[in-house]
Amino acid sequence: MSTPTNLRLNRIGQIALPVVELDRAIDFYRDVLGMPLLFVAPGMAFFDCGGIRLLLGNPGEDPEHRSSILYFRVDDIHGTRENLGERGVAFLQEPQLVHRAADHDLWLGFFRDSEDNVLALMSEIPHA
Repeated sequence: MSTPTNLRLNRIGQIALPVVELDRAIDFYRDVLGMPLLFVAPGMAFFDCGGIRLLLGNPGEDPEHRSSILYFRVDDIHGTRENLGERGVAFLQEPQLVHRAADHDLWLGFFRDSEDNVLALMSEIPHA
């Protein structure tokens, strides 16, 4: 089978995250983060994250191995951080300016979900 020369992998259709306790993870993503639950299958739950499907499922043979970080794009990183804090989310790092580009500043803030996966808020704030 030949590979087309114009092949570009440039859209995420689904992201999988390992979870140990599926019901607890469903509660966190649905009730704390506010993501719409699409459906549940044996050992898996699927959410809609702005058109990208998020799969939460069995971590396999090594439940302590975590490899994915989701960066959630938000307009107001400080307001979102405050809102999540009010919902009991503990941040590993307060939002910080990590890069100044020509037209915007990039801010990141990291936290953990109910399954100990690292997640992040990301905000690109345009220069005035």
